Amino acid sequence: MENKQKLNISEWAEEDRPREKMMLKGSGALSDAELLAILIGSGNTEESAVELMRRIMQTCNNNLNELAKWDVNRFAGFKGMGPAKSISIMAALEIGKRRKLQDVEERTQITCSTDVYRILHPLLCDLPQEEFWIVLLNQSNKVIATTRISSGGIDGTYADVRTILREALMQRATGVILSHNHPSGNPNPSNEDKKLTAQIQQAARTMNIRVADHVIICDGRYYSFADNGEMV
Repeated sequence: MENKQKLNISEWAEEDRPREKMMLKGSGALSDAELLAILIGSGNTEESAVELMRRIMQTCNNNLNELAKWDVNRFAGFKGMGPAKSISIMAALEIGKRRKLQDVEERTQITCSTDVYRILHPLLCDLPQEEFWIVLLNQSNKVIATTRISSGGIDGTYADVRTILREALMQRATGVILSHNHPSGNPNPSNEDKKLTAQIQQAARTMNIRVADHVIICDGRYYSFADNGEMV
């Protein structure tokens, strides 16, 4: 009878142990740092891949959402984190974000502002600059499309009313929800946000298109004009 030896993690090199731990116990048994260590493959002369990723995770409060905001330059502050390793982590986090987006897009009917947040949060939460998006709706409040209208700077972005209405008409939408992010983390609307909302509402009314809401998205919270009685 063929002898079968039990796989012993302690026999493996330190860099390979997260891989073997996954083989033995499944991916759910690994910490975030161990999973990320598998992606980068090796650490540096002083730290294993796991130790390096633990230190990186501590820097961002052990929060993967915070880590997803990092760019290559931010990773470069850690010895052993060259562009290839950094991009591997950034790509994996982007895949996770897209998976989350696909999950929420299955909820195609908008019933409240939280539905809007769930759809757009994965797209807007990590951005360092403001972007303006619209959600186009049919008569049943089901999502026809989500479309980016513009991308701006840290302090603001510009939304062209004609572009918004053109997109709505091309998609035969009867309703539209406006949305943009505030990278500052403060979801409260500025005076410019309020003026723009009123301007778009007025123009859309002439086309018999309903502007249902304007949702300002931050990471973890949002502001809804409709919820606050500001849609007229």
